[in-house]
Amino acid sequence: MKKIGFLSFGHWSDHPTYQTRTGGDTLLQSIDLSVAAEEIGLDGAYFRVHHFARQLASPFPLLAAIGAKTTKIEIGTGVIDMRYENPLYMAEDAGAADLISEGRLQLGISRGSPEQVIEGWRYFGYAPEDGETDADMGRKKALVFLDKLKGDGFAEPNPYPMFPNPPGLLRLEPYSDGLRERIWWGAASNATAIWAAENAMHLQSSTLKFDESGKPFHIQQAEQIRLYKEAWKNAGHQREPRVSVSRSIFALVNDQDRYYFGQQGKGADSFGYIEADKRAVFGKSYAAEPDQLIKELKNDEAIQEADTLLLTIPNTLGVDYNIHVLSAILEHVAPELGWR
Repeated sequence: MKKIGFLSFGHWSDHPTYQTRTGGDTLLQSIDLSVAAEEIGLDGAYFRVHHFARQLASPFPLLAAIGAKTTKIEIGTGVIDMRYENPLYMAEDAGAADLISEGRLQLGISRGSPEQVIEGWRYFGYAPEDGETDADMGRKKALVFLDKLKGDGFAEPNPYPMFPNPPGLLRLEPYSDGLRERIWWGAASNATAIWAAENAMHLQSSTLKFDESGKPFHIQQAEQIRLYKEAWKNAGHQREPRVSVSRSIFALVNDQDRYYFGQQGKGADSFGYIEADKRAVFGKSYAAEPDQLIKELKNDEAIQEADTLLLTIPNTLGVDYNIHVLSAILEHVAPELGWR
């Protein structure tokens, strides 16, 4: 059994073939899609966060709105770039959204990836300290965020407050008990996957990772997951870790599916550079008739290692078509693979 969710990049553009022409379209359709996904039995609604782009950015208003309109589905991110964040303000936003959803938030965070502008986090008022890289800054902010989610008091109270204070140091409010245990780290390397385990975060592994052996993508990703699980065990955490992998998977069950995605399944892994000095391996997309799709997915080692599968969706094609895409996986593929 696996948890199955969707992952939306939240694109929009004033393009004649898009169902999402504006930011408002994308936000409102994201809410509608999450409600419909819950109705068909999907387990999670996840959203990518990008800045300076016609894509979803500040996630917490959207997550809170989805939380208010749904009752069961997990609601998360994949991922929030911590280089852009104020970790204390983020802890307040996350606490509020988690309380609205009654404890269903699953927040994926990371040190970030290449963005639309050069050093975009500087425009938000942040810069690495002397001797730090921007990746160091992102990880440091993540640790501050995790610490504040514990709910421990740390701020000296005013002796003459506007309202009476409880005794002792004050914590951030609203506080949501249990949210600290539902934070995920998006890791592109084996080393950062191990770091995530040491810091008691679940693991999100995307459709790309840094190439560390030259092996096929799904094998490198499976090795990363095994290293993560070993590090979690060695750290002695008392709860079970979770691992998600993202995949582009399309079951071709009608002519429209074949028109949109019939050529995608003929691709293969690719290698390239997402940073000037770091070679990455990009996983292939899966698109085939259900019987063939099942055969191919059985050989994906990383999916076998993960407990959660996030299906990347073409959000610009609208709510109805995306529900069709997700329903096709649940109906024609998941049962035969033992995911349902």
